[in-house]
Amino acid sequence: MDQYIGNMSKKKVLFVTQELNPYTEISILSEIARRIPHFAGVDDYEFRILMPKFGIINERRHRLHEVVRLSGMNIIVDDEDYPLIIKVASLPGARMQVYFLDNDEFFKRKAVFTDEEEVPFNDNQERLVFFCKGVMETVKKFGWSPDIVHLHGQITSLIPFYMKHAYKNDPVFNDAKIIYSLYNNELSDSFDSKFMQIAAINDLESEDLSFFINEENKINLDFGAIKFSDGIISGSETEDDVVKMYSDLLEKPMMLSHEEVDTSAKSTLEFYNNVLQGNENE
Repeated sequence: MDQYIGNMSKKKVLFVTQELNPYTEISILSEIARRIPHFAGVDDYEFRILMPKFGIINERRHRLHEVVRLSGMNIIVDDEDYPLIIKVASLPGARMQVYFLDNDEFFKRKAVFTDEEEVPFNDNQERLVFFCKGVMETVKKFGWSPDIVHLHGQITSLIPFYMKHAYKNDPVFNDAKIIYSLYNNELSDSFDSKFMQIAAINDLESEDLSFFINEENKINLDFGAIKFSDGIISGSETEDDVVKMYSDLLEKPMMLSHEEVDTSAKSTLEFYNNVLQGNENE
């Protein structure tokens, strides 16, 4: 494996995450997402990291500033236009930048997905669609074609579907392999049937999102994301059995979690190579 890494050209990794240390420290996702780029050699990988600019992120402390050349787009969600603002900061201890997708309507509040009483926000499904479509449009504006798209957390769950359908003719995404990391979170608790309508962007129809609905007629973000991905990673041991089930059902390569975060991060880089070569990691 090391020989393969050394001989291959630098791979471009689009790294889209719900959380990232030091900007958020909500769950294990924040730390795992931080450690993977840490172990990626600069001669082997080029990372571009995108995440939501949740209101809990302190812009002054982390020195965020707007990227004017990338901002100014409008993202349509449920027939409404919402301005997309792109901000950037340098990731401490690493030679890479983090791009933050922002909008006052969706991300200004000082919380992530629930209020102080742990009640989900009633616009979480609109926020998810805005973020996922915003990621697609931002990468198009980069003019930068990733080899690997690694997604962390359910707020990224529409991206595999969009890449394979809504943006399937866009050369920026044509050759990318998609990896979805599954964590113990349930963003869709407050979702309803309207999700199918607002998620059907461009020329898509609600029926095209059928894989996001389970037998109980509820939204299943993880299954829909995995269906259109090329590999699955378990982000925590509590999700190992779920990942095994989905891997068997959908015949997807998988990587199970490790107790130690650094070990998981290093194994993830090996898994990138396995997926690029079309191999399974048992």
